[in-house]
Amino acid sequence: MTLPRDLIAASSTPMVLSILNQGESYGYEIIQKVKSLSDSEMLWADGMLYPILHRLEKKGFIESFWGVADTGRKRKYYRLKPAGLSELSEQRENWRKVNSILGGFENNN
Repeated sequence: MTLPRDLIAASSTPMVLSILNQGESYGYEIIQKVKSLSDSEMLWADGMLYPILHRLEKKGFIESFWGVADTGRKRKYYRLKPAGLSELSEQRENWRKVNSILGGFENNN
């Protein structure tokens, strides 16, 4: 079963923040982590990820910086800022609430 696009879009911010909470990362690596952690249920493309990263950076939740990969090539990395950690906590709580509400509907059937 493929997850609906609107659910993938709604969950993208907390997923990116969660990944960056584990340490700095770069675009391709973030895409691969999402694919791996979702057992290939979520397949993100560059065109989806980079607007999210730019929006999170503009809001002050993450910051980007240039680094050098093991291959010697320059690569843009992203890391979580304190405001991003706070946002992640809020996003996780919101998802817990939604999950709890959905569970309540299931128990009423």
